Amino acid sequence: MKKIIIAIDGHSSCGKSTMAKQLAKEIGYVYVDTGAMYRAVTLYALRNGLFPEEGIKEAELKAAVEAGKIQISFQFNPETGRPDTYLNGEKVEDEIRQMAVSNHVSPIAALPFVRALLTQQQQAMGKAKGIVMDGRDIGTAVFPQAEMKVFVTASAEVRAERRYKELMGKATTEEEKAALNFQEILKNVQERDYIDSHRETAPLRQAEDALVLDNSHLTREEQSAWLLAKYQEIVEKI
Repeated sequence: MKKIIIAIDGHSSCGKSTMAKQLAKEIGYVYVDTGAMYRAVTLYALRNGLFPEEGIKEAELKAAVEAGKIQISFQFNPETGRPDTYLNGEKVEDEIRQMAVSNHVSPIAALPFVRALLTQQQQAMGKAKGIVMDGRDIGTAVFPQAEMKVFVTASAEVRAERRYKELMGKATTEEEKAALNFQEILKNVQERDYIDSHRETAPLRQAEDALVLDNSHLTREEQSAWLLAKYQEIVEKI
């Protein structure tokens, strides 16, 4: 069966990564979480003091990018059956999912030199096809030629609730749980939506030929069944 490129785009906290990972596993494709790549760059910026009160130190971050100081890779985790994100050889899968990174990732993702770097890496990953990639601009900027494009959405409130439950599940102490605030998470989701859709370089938008999936009220099983059915329809026509 001919291999294709599957591009899954959509708003933050829509569960894109979860559904993309599951689909890739079911059909034997390689999965790439592009959002994790932007989060890794954001983590680098936070660790190196590139987020002062007045904004991002763009010149210093650009110099780090051009000097090759930010190396992002994925390594398969046999325990979870999924890839983990590594920043300069260090596993950062859990750290990049924290609110500190979530609150800063959209400004980083809006920087043209960051998008250019990661888009180039992502396109290289998809040359052989047989890949499932999720993000904000996969079907519009990274792989506009993708044979299967999906745009995922859900209400901001539903997405914030999912994010809240995810973070609560990862919290290991009562202090960490008490620090989580639903309204703060909802505000973060809404702010990221605005920044993602209004940035100058590769803004979040639905590709004209994308299949739309509103998963506000769908279970993971229903999502997986929908995606697999659409994939089978497409490959049968090729």
